Amino acid sequence: MGEKINIRVVIAERPYKMAVVREQEEYVRKATKLVNNTIESYSKSFNYKDHQDLFAMVALQNTTKTVRLEAEKSFKDKELEVKLRELDDILTEHLSNFDHVL
Repeated sequence: MGEKINIRVVIAERPYKMAVVREQEEYVRKATKLVNNTIESYSKSFNYKDHQDLFAMVALQNTTKTVRLEAEKSFKDKELEVKLRELDDILTEHLSNFDHVL
């Protein structure tokens, strides 16, 4: 883990102080910008009572993306595992044929 630094981010016009690992600061700032852009977009597109409604929609959108990406990763991991097993079978077969030649 790297050195932690204190930063200040503003989300929906409210400041938040955070301690983050220096290497993660850029990601936190980009995420803050994305959240603010999404809140702004939602505020123009939907009727809402207060920022809590917008926060809930942003949370749902981002969590949905995370769930989808985890499912895709799981599928790709399984697909990779199958391909590696196939490759292992081919190599094992070729090596066993090679052993018979010697």
